[in-house]
Amino acid sequence: MQHTHDHTTAWGTLTGTIFTVLSTIDSTDIIKTVVMAIIGASVSFCMSLFWKWVWARLRRPFD
Repeated sequence: MQHTHDHTTAWGTLTGTIFTVLSTIDSTDIIKTVVMAIIGASVSFCMSLFWKWVWARLRRPFD
């Protein structure tokens, strides 16, 4: 007995889901997400630099 796999239903469901999600996303949501990602990355980078500076100050012997 030979089994064949027909993936048309799976592909149809997948592409239908993708197109439905893409049609409901507004361009302002994408812009807002990009801006928030930039702000989050910038704050994270600045805080990393700050804590690196604090750690260096704490490890340095007092002058």
